[in-house]
Amino acid sequence: MKAALEGIRVLDLTRVLAGPWCAQNLADLGAEVIKVERPGAGDDTRGWGPPFLKDRDGHDTPDAAYYLAANRGKKSITIDISSAAGQEAIRALAKISDVVLENYKVGQLKKYGLDYDSLRQVNPALVYCSVTGFGQTGPWAHRPGYDFILQGMGGLMSITGEADDRPGGGPQKVGVAVVDLMTGMYSTQAVLAALFHRQRTGEGQYIDMALLDVQVAMLANMNTNYLVSGTPPRRWGNAHPNLVPYQTFKTADGWVIVAVGNDEQFRRYVESGGRPELATDPRFVRVQDRIRNRDALIPLLNDMMLTKPMTQWIDDLEAAGVPCGPINDIAQVFENPQVKARGLRVDIEREDAGPVKLVGSPMRFSETPVQYTLPPPRLGEHTTEVLRTLLGYSDAQIAALGNTA
Repeated sequence: MKAALEGIRVLDLTRVLAGPWCAQNLADLGAEVIKVERPGAGDDTRGWGPPFLKDRDGHDTPDAAYYLAANRGKKSITIDISSAAGQEAIRALAKISDVVLENYKVGQLKKYGLDYDSLRQVNPALVYCSVTGFGQTGPWAHRPGYDFILQGMGGLMSITGEADDRPGGGPQKVGVAVVDLMTGMYSTQAVLAALFHRQRTGEGQYIDMALLDVQVAMLANMNTNYLVSGTPPRRWGNAHPNLVPYQTFKTADGWVIVAVGNDEQFRRYVESGGRPELATDPRFVRVQDRIRNRDALIPLLNDMMLTKPMTQWIDDLEAAGVPCGPINDIAQVFENPQVKARGLRVDIEREDAGPVKLVGSPMRFSETPVQYTLPPPRLGEHTTEVLRTLLGYSDAQIAALGNTA
Protein backbone atom coordinates (compact mmCIF):
# COMPACT_ATOMS: atom_id res chain seq x y z
CA MET A 1 0.00 0.00 0.00
CA LYS A 2 1.37 3.40 -0.95
CA ALA A 3 1.71 6.23 1.52
CA ALA A 4 -0.37 9.36 0.94
CA LEU A 5 2.64 11.65 0.34
CA GLU A 6 4.89 9.17 -1.42
CA GLY A 7 7.12 11.07 -3.84
CA ILE A 8 6.99 14.35 -1.90
CA ARG A 9 10.34 15.63 -0.62
CA VAL A 10 10.51 18.04 2.33
CA LEU A 11 13.59 20.08 3.20
CA ASP A 12 13.27 20.69 6.94
CA LEU A 13 15.28 23.64 8.26
CA THR A 14 13.38 23.77 11.56
CA ARG A 15 14.32 22.90 15.11
CA VAL A 16 12.78 22.55 18.58
CA LEU A 17 9.05 21.68 18.27
CA ALA A 18 6.53 23.55 16.09
CA GLY A 19 8.39 23.08 12.79
CA PRO A 20 9.68 19.56 13.56
CA TRP A 21 6.14 18.51 14.56
CA CYS A 22 4.88 19.59 11.14
CA ALA A 23 7.76 17.79 9.42
CA GLN A 24 7.12 14.62 11.42
CA ASN A 25 3.46 14.67 10.38
CA LEU A 26 4.52 14.90 6.74
CA ALA A 27 7.00 12.05 7.26
CA ASP A 28 4.27 9.91 8.83
CA LEU A 29 2.21 10.50 5.70
CA GLY A 30 5.02 9.19 3.52
CA ALA A 31 7.03 12.26 2.54
CA GLU A 32 10.82 12.04 2.37
CA VAL A 33 11.95 14.52 5.02
CA ILE A 34 15.54 15.76 5.05
CA LYS A 35 16.34 17.46 8.35
CA VAL A 36 19.16 20.00 8.06
CA GLU A 37 21.10 20.52 11.31
CA ARG A 38 24.10 22.46 12.53
CA PRO A 39 27.36 20.45 12.37
CA GLY A 40 28.45 19.34 15.82
CA ALA A 41 25.34 20.62 17.59
CA GLY A 42 22.16 19.78 15.75
CA ASP A 43 18.62 20.49 16.86
CA ASP A 44 18.59 22.19 20.27
CA THR A 45 16.26 19.54 21.68
CA ARG A 46 18.86 16.80 21.26
CA GLY A 47 20.36 18.13 24.48
CA TRP A 48 17.10 18.79 26.35
CA GLY A 49 17.46 15.93 28.83
CA PRO A 50 17.48 13.94 30.92
CA PRO A 51 16.09 11.52 30.10
CA PHE A 52 18.27 10.51 27.16
CA LEU A 53 17.85 7.56 24.83
CA LYS A 54 20.01 4.64 25.98
CA ASP A 55 22.30 2.74 23.64
CA ARG A 56 22.41 -1.06 23.53
CA ASP A 57 24.83 -1.08 26.48
CA GLY A 58 22.58 1.09 28.65
CA HIS A 59 24.60 4.29 28.28
CA ASP A 60 23.12 7.67 27.36
CA THR A 61 23.20 8.59 23.68
CA PRO A 62 23.41 12.32 22.75
CA ASP A 63 19.67 12.34 21.98
CA ALA A 64 17.15 13.46 24.60
CA ALA A 65 13.66 12.00 24.83
CA TYR A 66 12.34 15.47 23.90
CA TYR A 67 14.09 15.24 20.52
CA LEU A 68 12.73 11.74 19.92
CA ALA A 69 9.14 12.99 20.24
CA ALA A 70 9.18 15.12 17.08
CA ASN A 71 11.76 13.68 14.67
CA ARG A 72 10.93 10.15 13.58
CA GLY A 73 10.78 9.38 9.87
CA LYS A 74 13.49 11.90 8.93
CA LYS A 75 16.98 11.83 7.47
CA SER A 76 19.50 14.05 9.28
CA ILE A 77 22.19 15.92 7.37
CA THR A 78 24.58 18.48 8.81
CA ILE A 79 25.29 21.65 6.84
CA ASP A 80 26.62 25.01 7.97
CA ILE A 81 24.22 27.34 6.17
CA SER A 82 26.30 30.39 7.09
CA SER A 83 28.97 29.22 4.65
CA ALA A 84 28.84 29.77 0.91
CA ALA A 85 29.19 26.03 0.26
CA GLY A 86 26.36 25.30 2.72
CA GLN A 87 24.08 27.84 1.07
CA GLU A 88 24.77 26.35 -2.34
CA ALA A 89 23.93 22.88 -1.02
CA ILE A 90 20.62 24.10 0.41
CA ARG A 91 19.73 25.78 -2.87
CA ALA A 92 20.52 22.58 -4.75
CA LEU A 93 18.33 20.55 -2.40
CA ALA A 94 15.51 23.10 -2.60
CA LYS A 95 15.59 22.84 -6.38
CA ILE A 96 14.65 19.14 -6.17
CA SER A 97 12.30 19.42 -3.17
CA ASP A 98 8.58 20.06 -2.99
CA VAL A 99 8.42 21.75 0.42
CA VAL A 100 10.78 23.86 2.52
CA LEU A 101 10.04 24.35 6.23
CA GLU A 102 11.96 26.92 8.28
CA ASN A 103 11.63 28.65 11.65
CA TYR A 104 14.45 31.20 11.57
CA LYS A 105 13.98 34.77 12.75
CA VAL A 106 12.30 37.08 10.26
CA GLY A 107 14.78 38.06 7.55
CA GLN A 108 17.59 35.80 8.78
CA LEU A 109 17.56 33.47 5.78
CA LYS A 110 17.39 36.35 3.30
CA LYS A 111 21.00 37.29 4.05
CA TYR A 112 21.97 33.73 3.07
CA GLY A 113 19.90 33.76 -0.11
CA LEU A 114 17.66 31.03 1.31
CA ASP A 115 14.42 32.98 1.73
CA TYR A 116 11.35 32.23 -0.37
CA ASP A 117 11.96 34.90 -2.99
CA SER A 118 15.47 33.52 -3.57
CA LEU A 119 14.54 29.83 -3.64
CA ARG A 120 11.50 30.30 -5.88
CA GLN A 121 13.95 31.45 -8.55
CA VAL A 122 15.42 27.94 -8.65
CA ASN A 123 12.10 26.14 -8.00
CA PRO A 124 8.93 28.11 -8.89
CA ALA A 125 6.73 25.21 -7.74
CA LEU A 126 8.17 25.25 -4.21
CA VAL A 127 5.85 25.34 -1.19
CA TYR A 128 7.75 27.34 1.43
CA CYS A 129 6.45 27.50 5.01
CA SER A 130 7.92 29.88 7.61
CA VAL A 131 7.09 29.41 11.29
CA THR A 132 7.80 32.31 13.67
CA GLY A 133 6.50 33.64 16.94
CA PHE A 134 4.62 36.65 15.55
CA GLY A 135 4.56 36.25 11.78
CA GLN A 136 6.32 38.09 8.98
CA THR A 137 4.36 41.36 9.36
CA GLY A 138 3.28 43.68 12.14
CA PRO A 139 5.17 45.68 14.80
CA TRP A 140 6.28 42.54 16.70
CA ALA A 141 7.41 40.50 13.70
CA HIS A 142 11.06 40.54 14.76
CA ARG A 143 10.43 39.37 18.33
CA PRO A 144 11.39 35.80 19.19
CA GLY A 145 8.45 33.57 20.13
CA TYR A 146 8.37 30.99 22.92
CA ASP A 147 5.44 28.73 23.70
CA PHE A 148 5.23 29.68 27.40
CA ILE A 149 5.23 33.40 26.62
CA LEU A 150 2.64 32.95 23.87
CA GLN A 151 0.35 30.99 26.20
CA GLY A 152 0.32 34.07 28.44
CA MET A 153 0.26 36.73 25.74
CA GLY A 154 -2.36 34.97 23.62
CA GLY A 155 -4.93 34.57 26.40
CA LEU A 156 -4.65 30.87 27.20
CA MET A 157 -3.28 31.36 30.71
CA SER A 158 -6.10 33.79 31.52
CA ILE A 159 -8.52 30.84 31.28
CA THR A 160 -6.22 28.07 32.55
CA GLY A 161 -5.72 27.39 36.25
CA GLU A 162 -7.84 27.59 39.37
CA ALA A 163 -10.01 30.66 39.92
CA ASP A 164 -8.20 33.57 41.56
CA ASP A 165 -10.34 33.40 44.72
CA ARG A 166 -9.65 29.70 45.35
CA PRO A 167 -6.63 28.02 46.98
CA GLY A 168 -3.85 27.73 44.43
CA GLY A 169 -5.65 30.16 42.15
CA GLY A 170 -3.87 32.09 39.44
CA PRO A 171 -2.60 31.73 35.88
CA GLN A 172 -1.27 28.34 34.83
CA LYS A 173 0.36 27.14 31.64
CA VAL A 174 -0.72 23.93 29.97
CA GLY A 175 1.44 20.90 30.84
CA VAL A 176 2.70 20.46 27.26
CA ALA A 177 3.84 23.05 24.70
CA VAL A 178 0.40 23.22 23.15
CA VAL A 179 1.00 26.40 21.10
CA ASP A 180 4.00 24.83 19.39
CA LEU A 181 2.07 21.61 18.76
CA MET A 182 -1.00 23.35 17.40
CA THR A 183 1.21 25.51 15.19
CA GLY A 184 2.78 22.31 13.86
CA MET A 185 -0.67 20.92 13.14
CA TYR A 186 -1.93 24.10 11.42
CA SER A 187 1.31 24.22 9.42
CA THR A 188 0.79 20.64 8.29
CA GLN A 189 -2.70 21.51 7.11
CA ALA A 190 -1.43 24.60 5.31
CA VAL A 191 1.33 22.67 3.53
CA LEU A 192 -1.10 19.98 2.38
CA ALA A 193 -3.51 22.63 1.07
CA ALA A 194 -0.68 24.34 -0.81
CA LEU A 195 0.41 21.02 -2.33
CA PHE A 196 -3.17 20.39 -3.46
CA HIS A 197 -3.29 23.86 -5.04
CA ARG A 198 0.03 23.16 -6.77
CA GLN A 199 -1.29 19.89 -8.15
CA ARG A 200 -4.15 21.77 -9.79
CA THR A 201 -2.23 24.83 -10.98
CA GLY A 202 1.49 24.06 -10.91
CA GLU A 203 2.00 27.07 -8.64
CA GLY A 204 4.07 27.05 -5.49
CA GLN A 205 3.44 29.55 -2.73
CA TYR A 206 4.60 31.04 0.56
CA ILE A 207 3.00 30.19 3.92
CA ASP A 208 3.40 32.54 6.90
CA MET A 209 2.63 30.75 10.20
CA ALA A 210 2.78 32.54 13.57
CA LEU A 211 2.51 31.07 17.07
CA LEU A 212 0.53 34.11 18.25
CA ASP A 213 -2.00 33.71 15.44
CA VAL A 214 -2.46 30.05 16.29
CA GLN A 215 -2.77 30.72 20.02
CA VAL A 216 -5.51 33.28 19.45
CA ALA A 217 -7.35 31.13 16.90
CA MET A 218 -7.34 27.99 19.06
CA LEU A 219 -9.28 29.60 21.91
CA ALA A 220 -12.42 28.72 19.92
CA ASN A 221 -15.61 29.17 21.98
CA MET A 222 -13.73 31.23 24.59
CA ASN A 223 -13.10 33.81 21.85
CA THR A 224 -16.74 33.88 20.77
CA ASN A 225 -17.94 33.98 24.38
CA TYR A 226 -16.02 37.25 24.69
CA LEU A 227 -16.97 38.62 21.27
CA VAL A 228 -20.68 37.98 21.91
CA SER A 229 -20.80 39.11 25.55
CA GLY A 230 -18.04 41.72 25.73
CA THR A 231 -16.83 40.09 28.96
CA PRO A 232 -13.43 38.32 28.96
CA PRO A 233 -13.73 34.69 30.16
CA ARG A 234 -12.02 33.89 33.44
CA ARG A 235 -10.28 30.89 34.93
CA TRP A 236 -12.55 28.08 36.08
CA GLY A 237 -10.00 25.46 37.09
CA ASN A 238 -11.54 22.06 36.34
CA ALA A 239 -15.05 23.51 36.05
CA HIS A 240 -16.78 24.69 32.86
CA PRO A 241 -18.28 28.14 32.26
CA ASN A 242 -21.20 26.83 30.16
CA LEU A 243 -21.97 23.41 31.67
CA VAL A 244 -22.65 22.29 35.26
CA PRO A 245 -21.60 19.80 36.54
CA TYR A 246 -18.64 19.44 34.22
CA GLN A 247 -15.57 19.07 36.44
CA THR A 248 -13.50 16.83 38.71
CA PHE A 249 -14.91 15.39 41.92
CA LYS A 250 -13.21 13.69 44.83
CA THR A 251 -14.63 10.25 45.56
CA ALA A 252 -14.12 8.00 48.58
CA ASP A 253 -10.70 6.93 47.27
CA GLY A 254 -9.68 9.04 44.27
CA TRP A 255 -10.74 11.58 41.66
CA VAL A 256 -13.26 11.29 38.82
CA ILE A 257 -14.21 13.56 35.92
CA VAL A 258 -17.97 13.99 35.45
CA ALA A 259 -19.02 15.68 32.20
CA VAL A 260 -22.78 16.23 32.21
CA GLY A 261 -23.77 17.72 28.86
CA ASN A 262 -27.55 17.99 29.14
CA ASP A 263 -30.48 17.88 31.55
CA GLU A 264 -31.29 14.20 30.99
CA GLN A 265 -27.72 13.23 31.83
CA PHE A 266 -27.98 15.30 34.99
CA ARG A 267 -31.10 13.41 36.03
CA ARG A 268 -29.39 10.04 35.51
CA TYR A 269 -26.28 11.29 37.30
CA VAL A 270 -27.99 12.30 40.53
CA GLU A 271 -30.18 9.20 40.46
CA SER A 272 -27.00 7.09 40.32
CA GLY A 273 -25.80 8.96 43.40
CA GLY A 274 -29.01 8.42 45.36
CA ARG A 275 -30.07 12.09 45.12
CA PRO A 276 -32.90 12.03 42.53
CA GLU A 277 -34.59 15.06 44.15
CA LEU A 278 -31.81 17.29 42.82
CA ALA A 279 -33.07 16.75 39.26
CA THR A 280 -36.46 18.25 40.12
CA ASP A 281 -35.20 21.05 42.36
CA PRO A 282 -36.17 24.28 40.53
CA ARG A 283 -32.66 25.62 41.10
CA PHE A 284 -31.08 22.78 39.11
CA VAL A 285 -33.60 21.56 36.50
CA ARG A 286 -32.07 23.18 33.42
CA VAL A 287 -28.42 23.79 32.59
CA GLN A 288 -29.05 27.54 32.76
CA ASP A 289 -30.42 27.05 36.29
CA ARG A 290 -27.42 24.99 37.32
CA ILE A 291 -25.02 27.64 36.02
CA ARG A 292 -26.80 30.38 37.97
CA ASN A 293 -26.90 28.24 41.12
CA ARG A 294 -23.51 26.58 40.75
CA ASP A 295 -22.40 27.62 44.26
CA ALA A 296 -25.41 25.89 45.82
CA LEU A 297 -25.23 22.73 43.71
CA ILE A 298 -21.54 21.82 43.76
CA PRO A 299 -21.25 21.35 47.56
CA LEU A 300 -24.20 18.96 47.40
CA LEU A 301 -22.55 16.99 44.61
CA ASN A 302 -19.21 16.98 46.47
CA ASP A 303 -20.91 15.26 49.40
CA MET A 304 -22.68 12.82 47.08
CA MET A 305 -19.45 11.84 45.32
CA LEU A 306 -17.75 10.94 48.61
CA THR A 307 -20.24 8.13 49.18
CA LYS A 308 -18.63 5.70 46.67
CA PRO A 309 -15.12 4.72 45.55
CA MET A 310 -13.82 5.83 42.18
CA THR A 311 -14.22 2.57 40.26
CA GLN A 312 -17.80 2.14 41.48
CA TRP A 313 -18.69 5.65 40.35
CA ILE A 314 -17.22 4.99 36.91
CA ASP A 315 -19.07 1.67 36.57
CA ASP A 316 -22.37 3.16 37.75
CA LEU A 317 -22.17 6.29 35.63
CA GLU A 318 -21.12 4.42 32.50
CA ALA A 319 -24.07 2.07 33.01
CA ALA A 320 -26.34 5.10 33.32
CA GLY A 321 -24.93 6.75 30.18
CA VAL A 322 -23.31 9.63 32.03
CA PRO A 323 -19.92 10.71 30.59
CA CYS A 324 -17.17 10.18 33.13
CA GLY A 325 -13.59 8.98 33.45
CA PRO A 326 -10.54 8.61 35.66
CA ILE A 327 -7.53 10.94 35.81
CA ASN A 328 -4.64 8.76 34.66
CA ASP A 329 -0.94 9.41 34.83
CA ILE A 330 0.98 8.67 31.63
CA ALA A 331 2.05 5.21 32.83
CA GLN A 332 -1.62 4.33 33.28
CA VAL A 333 -2.41 5.75 29.85
CA PHE A 334 -0.12 3.26 28.15
CA GLU A 335 -1.68 0.40 30.14
CA ASN A 336 -5.17 1.38 29.02
CA PRO A 337 -6.66 -1.43 26.89
CA GLN A 338 -8.09 1.03 24.36
CA VAL A 339 -4.71 2.75 23.93
CA LYS A 340 -3.13 -0.67 23.40
CA ALA A 341 -5.82 -1.73 20.95
CA ARG A 342 -5.33 1.42 18.89
CA GLY A 343 -1.59 0.78 18.61
CA LEU A 344 -0.49 4.15 19.96
CA ARG A 345 2.82 2.78 21.22
CA VAL A 346 5.25 2.02 18.39
CA ASP A 347 8.84 0.78 18.47
CA ILE A 348 11.25 1.68 15.67
CA GLU A 349 14.66 0.05 15.47
CA ARG A 350 17.73 2.30 15.59
CA GLU A 351 21.18 0.86 14.98
CA ASP A 352 22.84 2.22 18.10
CA ALA A 353 19.94 1.84 20.52
CA GLY A 354 17.71 -1.02 19.42
CA PRO A 355 13.95 -0.42 19.55
CA VAL A 356 13.13 3.24 20.19
CA LYS A 357 9.84 3.56 22.08
CA LEU A 358 7.61 6.22 20.52
CA VAL A 359 3.98 7.29 20.26
CA GLY A 360 2.39 6.57 16.91
CA SER A 361 0.37 8.92 14.75
CA PRO A 362 -3.36 9.17 15.52
CA MET A 363 -4.15 9.27 11.79
CA ARG A 364 -5.81 6.12 10.43
CA PHE A 365 -6.24 5.55 6.67
CA SER A 366 -7.88 2.64 4.87
CA GLU A 367 -5.78 2.93 1.69
CA THR A 368 -2.66 4.94 2.57
CA PRO A 369 -1.70 3.95 6.12
CA VAL A 370 0.95 5.73 8.15
CA GLN A 371 4.29 3.95 7.80
CA TYR A 372 7.07 4.09 10.38
CA THR A 373 10.17 3.61 8.26
CA LEU A 374 12.88 5.57 10.08
CA PRO A 375 13.64 6.22 13.78
CA PRO A 376 14.62 9.69 14.99
CA PRO A 377 18.01 9.97 13.29
CA ARG A 378 21.44 10.42 14.82
CA LEU A 379 23.00 13.79 14.11
CA GLY A 380 24.24 13.87 10.51
CA GLU A 381 23.49 10.17 10.04
CA HIS A 382 22.39 10.62 6.41
CA THR A 383 24.66 13.45 5.28
CA THR A 384 26.83 11.38 2.95
CA GLU A 385 23.90 9.33 1.62
CA VAL A 386 21.75 12.35 0.80
CA LEU A 387 24.45 14.57 -0.67
CA ARG A 388 25.93 11.79 -2.80
CA THR A 389 22.65 10.32 -3.98
CA LEU A 390 20.64 13.49 -4.59
CA LEU A 391 23.35 16.00 -5.48
CA GLY A 392 26.20 13.80 -6.66
CA TYR A 393 28.62 15.39 -4.20
CA SER A 394 32.14 14.07 -3.90
CA ASP A 395 33.91 13.34 -0.62
CA ALA A 396 35.75 16.65 -0.97
CA GLN A 397 32.51 18.60 -1.43
CA ILE A 398 30.97 16.90 1.60
CA ALA A 399 34.05 17.67 3.67
CA ALA A 400 33.86 21.31 2.58
CA LEU A 401 30.53 21.51 4.41
CA GLY A 402 32.25 20.66 7.68
CA ASN A 403 31.52 16.93 7.49
CA THR A 404 33.55 13.78 7.11
CA ALA A 405 32.38 11.54 4.29
